[in-house]
Formats: sequence, structure tokens, C-alpha cells
Amino acid sequence: MESSISDLAQVIQIVVAPVFMLTGIAGFLNVMSGRLGRIVDRARIIERRVAILKNPDKLKISHVELKYLWRRIKIINRSIGMCTASALFVCSVVCCLFIGEFLLMDLTKAIVILFVIALLLLIAALISFLKEVQLATRTLQMGKEFDDE
Repeated sequence: MESSISDLAQVIQIVVAPVFMLTGIAGFLNVMSGRLGRIVDRARIIERRVAILKNPDKLKISHVELKYLWRRIKIINRSIGMCTASALFVCSVVCCLFIGEFLLMDLTKAIVILFVIALLLLIAALISFLKEVQLATRTLQMGKEFDDE
């Protein structure tokens, strides 16, 4: 009985690192969800503006801004999806660690593959997030001449 408790303690120590990674991913998801909410709010404002605008020049500017906002929504949604998938793969790593230990199976290759996939998804999510931030920065001045916000 003593050895199974010490084995469990050892597995729990090993599992701590992926759990910290999950915490980091959760932080990224929180930031990305917040950005998504802000973008959606801005898109709703622009959509209301488009419905009442008469000036063709301002209407064109608003349509262009709306196009960029929808592009940002698509990019941030992709980032959120990849971060979520990464978290799921990390959870799979944790499950494999426990299953491998308690069923006395060698799941080393599966664990490595799952962890690498999780990291690659996280890298892709962060690159996508960076693209969204850069797009937001490039379009920052758009719509400044309106005083309805």
C-alpha cells in the first residue's frame, strides 16, 4: 500500500507541470475572450451607425471598418479555438500520465505526441493572436472623425 501511495505522489508531481501550462492557456483564453467581446461591441456600434448614415463618404469608411472588425473576429475566434484545443491536448497528457502509471502501460510516445501537438497549437494560437493585435493597431485611426462613440 505504501508503494502505491508513493507512486501516486510521484505521478501527481509529474502532472503539476502540464497543469501550470493549463493555467497559462486559461489566462490567454481570458485575454482573447475579452478582446472578442470588445470587438463585437465595436461592430454593433458600427452596424447601428451604418443603418442611419446618409453621407456616402462616412458610410464607406464605416463599411471598411466593419469589414476589418469582422476579420478580427474571425482571427480571434481561430486563436480561441486553437488555445482550447491545446488545453484539451494538455488534459489528454495528464490523463495518459495517470492511466499509464496505474495500468502499468508505457504511454511515453503518446504523451510526447500529445504534448508536442498541444505546444504547436499554442504556438499557432499565439501567432494568430499577434496578427489580430497587429490588425487592430493598423486600423486604430479608422472612424476617428465620428463623434457618436
